[in-house]
Amino acid sequence: MTPADLSRTVLHAVRRAVDENALRAPVPARVRVERTRPGGSGDYACAVALQLAGPAELPALEVARILRERVAAEPGIGRVEITGPGFLSFTLDAPSDSDLAVLHAVREQGIAYGHGGALRDEILQFHHAREVRAAVTAHAVRRLLVSQGARVRITCDEAGDPEWSRLGVTVDAHGTPPVPLPRIRPVPAGATAGELLERLGADAVRWGLLRPAGHDRAPLGDDLLVQGEANPLFRVRYAHARARALTRGAAALGFTSEPGEPLEPVAHEGADLAASEGAAYATHAEPAPYESAYAAHKGAEPLAHAAATPSPPPEPPARPLLDLLADHPGVLLAAARHRAPDRVARQLEAVAHAFFDFHDSCPPLPSGDEKPSAAHRSRLALAEAAGTVLAGGLSLLGISAPAHL
Repeated sequence: MTPADLSRTVLHAVRRAVDENALRAPVPARVRVERTRPGGSGDYACAVALQLAGPAELPALEVARILRERVAAEPGIGRVEITGPGFLSFTLDAPSDSDLAVLHAVREQGIAYGHGGALRDEILQFHHAREVRAAVTAHAVRRLLVSQGARVRITCDEAGDPEWSRLGVTVDAHGTPPVPLPRIRPVPAGATAGELLERLGADAVRWGLLRPAGHDRAPLGDDLLVQGEANPLFRVRYAHARARALTRGAAALGFTSEPGEPLEPVAHEGADLAASEGAAYATHAEPAPYESAYAAHKGAEPLAHAAATPSPPPEPPARPLLDLLADHPGVLLAAARHRAPDRVARQLEAVAHAFFDFHDSCPPLPSGDEKPSAAHRSRLALAEAAGTVLAGGLSLLGISAPAHL
């Protein structure tokens, strides 16, 4: 059960309680669930009982009790507790089932993972000034809203700059409709799209314009082109490229992340090819944090065949990355609602950071004399899911996600 599944389960319980006349309150459009914070109880928590207490004219604890008995019977829910003034805390039947559901969803949906229909009833028209940052931001906001089912039209004060098309920007019309975008701070010294493209290229320009919040200054220095760990754009794109390299390396070693396929390692030249895939990237980045994934890793028992369904990696470094992947749909929806593409950029940075931590601590590829095992398959599945999420997020920002860097 993913967080989105759990949210729908709780919302269904609210509808049942209202239909059965146990609650007299309007059914909310959505229910928000969050990972339990350190020291809390269960896997997820929800404050819907506090939200409904006023309209229902009941104490929050009583509303929580009404909902608990309806949620507890649902498949996938192990335990429901009431904590504090009326919070519902959920423990899932098997945490690994939730993790597997996330990995399955990413595999099935690809770069559209996190897209949905929550805003399908919204028809919006936004207006922006004839300025490059406003234009790029409007375009990214439209992508985010469309990913959540909304229909969006963009207009501008006057005819757009022809150079905007090189940044993937289009304008539907010009004029002055009544719905402006949130305040967008112009680029320093009024730089034009052509000037920025000439100096930085389209991907770096878009990242530099979208990564800061709209009201903050957009730094557009040459550090956006640095091929190293200190550049967040490079780190995000490198994480994606590294995930793709792991897939190629695994194929050279004779295995994939697909469940149920036999693990049959090939001859040693496959290992040489897999190692060369890693070495090829070391020339573009500081090797210390990234290339240590090929350090010796002992203790994994080789298996002749994989389990029918690989479990997610049990190692602690996997947990932050799994949580970020599970939260990704909620981040995209929040970014669309708040017209804030910078939230997506920050999410991608967090995913890249967690990916490298996991990658370095739990190598998805065997090293030395080690043979591919079910653990390597599971790690590869998580690495590939991270790469897919990074590609999807970059796509929403209009930035390319190369398989090689």
